[in-house]
Amino acid sequence: MNKKIRYSGVLLHPTSLPSKHGIGDFGDAARNFIDLLASASVGLWQILPLGPVGYGNSPYASRSAFAGNELLISLELLADQGYLDLDEIIDHPQFPENRVDFESVESFKRPLLVQAAHTFLAQASTQDAQSYTEFCKTQKDWLDDYALYSALADHYNDSRWYSAWDVELTRRTPKALAYWTEKKQEEIAIWKVLQFFFYQQWKDVKNYANENGVAIVGDLPIFVASDSVDAWSHREFIKMDKDGSISALSGVPPDAFSSTGQLWGNPVYDWEALEADDFSWWIRRMEHQFDLFDMVRLDHFRGFQAYWEVPSGQLTAENGEWITAPGRALFTTMRQHFGKLPVIAEDLGVITPAVEALRDSNNFPGMKILQFAFNLEEPGRLDPENPYLPHNYDESCVAYTGTHDNDTTKGWFEKLHAEEKDIIRRYLSCNDEGVPWHMVRAVMVSCARYAIVPMQDILGLGSEGRMNTPGTVGELNWTWRVTPQQISKEVSARLVSIVQPFKRDATYQELSLVIS
Repeated sequence: MNKKIRYSGVLLHPTSLPSKHGIGDFGDAARNFIDLLASASVGLWQILPLGPVGYGNSPYASRSAFAGNELLISLELLADQGYLDLDEIIDHPQFPENRVDFESVESFKRPLLVQAAHTFLAQASTQDAQSYTEFCKTQKDWLDDYALYSALADHYNDSRWYSAWDVELTRRTPKALAYWTEKKQEEIAIWKVLQFFFYQQWKDVKNYANENGVAIVGDLPIFVASDSVDAWSHREFIKMDKDGSISALSGVPPDAFSSTGQLWGNPVYDWEALEADDFSWWIRRMEHQFDLFDMVRLDHFRGFQAYWEVPSGQLTAENGEWITAPGRALFTTMRQHFGKLPVIAEDLGVITPAVEALRDSNNFPGMKILQFAFNLEEPGRLDPENPYLPHNYDESCVAYTGTHDNDTTKGWFEKLHAEEKDIIRRYLSCNDEGVPWHMVRAVMVSCARYAIVPMQDILGLGSEGRMNTPGTVGELNWTWRVTPQQISKEVSARLVSIVQPFKRDATYQELSLVIS
């Protein structure tokens, strides 16, 4: 291969895009952002999971491993199609420009989305009706359950099927499923149409990105939520009984960051049952992901080799144990099915040689977070062999300044002690004001094939731009938005200044050359 293929990318979740309706969507702002990336020859747009969010609005605690977040549907595009009256979406509340108020957005958008779905069902064109029928057919294996589940969650005003629903529904008896499917057929149809709207609009965004040389990097949480349609309809693959009682929970053991570990609360998989079924559920899940995205980041990759299992009833993650998972067999089966696997392994945390072997045997690039390079074990001394320092990166990795779980680089630096700041200034050869941009420059100049930077760091924002603080549920988590003024020619020029000198201008069209 003559040309050295080097990618640059920006991390920005669609909810963070500007829009008039309180939350980013798949309308003009998405295309404007793609235009911004394309104008600077940035070839990757990385996003967070697109599923419908549950409690706390976290995209990593979705109600479905397959469905899309209906709040991302563009009302303006629906009006363009004649499914909404333009006057109804012009008259909207005054939403915060730089934050998502999820409760207000839900109150405003959902009735309009339902109205648009009713209009679609009543007067869709023959072509659109045929497309919808085909969508329902091809997505039937998850769509039927999701639509019924969503209608029932509305009926009970609670998605906790294992404690709030009638026992016959909890147990999914054929009689109960048939009765409620008939009783809720109108609501079920609405939920299916909304997923059709989501899918059509997102595919248009992805096609527009690809046509302009931008590949989409999606994100896949390893576990499903307990109050999800996946747990309700596929508990045969989860350590859960017929009444929804969970026998084991996921998490991570105590470490330097937490003396009690992290108890996530997600049920864990019954990997023996999954393997006995030739991993069919995982194959379907990855098929869906590869249809929506060009690459997929596998969150908590180490869980495919071994995961921390905590018995149900524990209040912390201290009394758990490592349980081996059949990751090698899983990825072998996936390769037999897909051939190439365009996957990024989120290999952060305590990683063992076995996890590294699973990653490397599949040629999955791992992640390098520059902020992690300056966790000083000895006061006043930088470890030159720290694997997160850019001079130690190899080609097969994805370099980041930080992720959605980190503070912005500016906010992170401002909170450090003077001694730590001095070491960082010396390493980067800059003053305090220059640190955030020199951090961006450092990942771009590294030999990593992929370098991806959160939009907040491109904009030079402080902690006001932080996306999430792990282990907390607060009104600021997942709510940050970019303003329309920040999608500007000046930002494009900034991107060009770190893409062009380091030849990080590879495009979507070249992605197949570097995926194995």
